[in-house]
Amino acid sequence: MPNPTAAMLVIGDEILSGRTRDANMHHLSQELTKSGIDLQEVRIVSDRTAAIVMAVNDLRAAYDTVITSGGIGPTHDDITADAMAQAFGVPIDVRDDARALLQAHYDRQGSELNAARLRMARIPQGAVLIDNPVSVAPGFTLGNVHVMAGVPAVFQAMVASVLPTLTGGAPLLSQTLRIQRGEGDIAGPLGDLAKEFADLQMGSYPYQKDGVYGANVVIRGTDAARVSAAMTRLAGLFPA
Repeated sequence: MPNPTAAMLVIGDEILSGRTRDANMHHLSQELTKSGIDLQEVRIVSDRTAAIVMAVNDLRAAYDTVITSGGIGPTHDDITADAMAQAFGVPIDVRDDARALLQAHYDRQGSELNAARLRMARIPQGAVLIDNPVSVAPGFTLGNVHVMAGVPAVFQAMVASVLPTLTGGAPLLSQTLRIQRGEGDIAGPLGDLAKEFADLQMGSYPYQKDGVYGANVVIRGTDAARVSAAMTRLAGLFPA
């Protein structure tokens, strides 16, 4: 049986403008790989409601799980929660349990739960809260979509909260062979090998060092014996 599939939706003008480098995709891909969930698509959209709605509806229809990052803070451009409500066709309002979490947090800090901070308690109807042990403000799950903060430390904590609830599969295993030949020299035999082991993923990643061209060939799959067999054949094709 194939592994469950996932997509990630990264939301934020700051990512598209280059002002902020996204670190969440790297973390999520590693964690999903360990859980046997295949991350098959990552999409980045701006802080526009229509773009978010279109993307989340496309992705939730195509994949078993969708994880989003960004846009659930207290400022005017944090529109993800409203966009999710629109995508699912449900109302959104301040929810008592989310408000209580924030109230207790800001009381401990001696700060006011003002109107801006209260925006983080606005949750679409029917959603389940995602725990946030870092800064308290919750994410939420609606259908197969898990809506998380963009701040890496908070995103990572939310991923840790959600992963145990997801159905996983067989972890993806990989082996790598460094071949000191240009990709043009190895492409033909490597293509034939990929056809022979069609159940595995094979990728070639070229490099150049001290005027020497080469490639790191990575073989991935969930069956350790098949991965090893393919790597043995590859090493035989291109002996050191």
